[in-house]
Amino acid sequence: MRREQMKRLGLVALVLALTVCLAAGCGKGKEASTGDGDAAEASTLTGKLDEVKDFMFTVTDDAGEAYAFSLEDGDKPQGMDDVAVGDTVTVTYTGTLSVVDGLDGTIVSVEKSES
Repeated sequence: MRREQMKRLGLVALVLALTVCLAAGCGKGKEASTGDGDAAEASTLTGKLDEVKDFMFTVTDDAGEAYAFSLEDGDKPQGMDDVAVGDTVTVTYTGTLSVVDGLDGTIVSVEKSES
């Protein structure tokens, strides 16, 4: 009986730890605020350009969080042709950015950064 209680307690602790981790990760997204409702303010993310495909690219910030940016109909944002995988870049965007869901908004530009 005692061994079964220990297993159950361990399982509860594991589920609790996973729940806390998921809740913390979901709250780490970067968000752009909207002003008067007509125009969204631009936000930026600086990090290493890890991957580029026809339909998306990925940037990893200094904290190791990877953010996916989808490209609408294969359209490249301003400056995308001037950067390469491995470069440190600054992505300017409007909308909401999160690790889990990527960007819910518009990519304004991608620029190579000094670092």
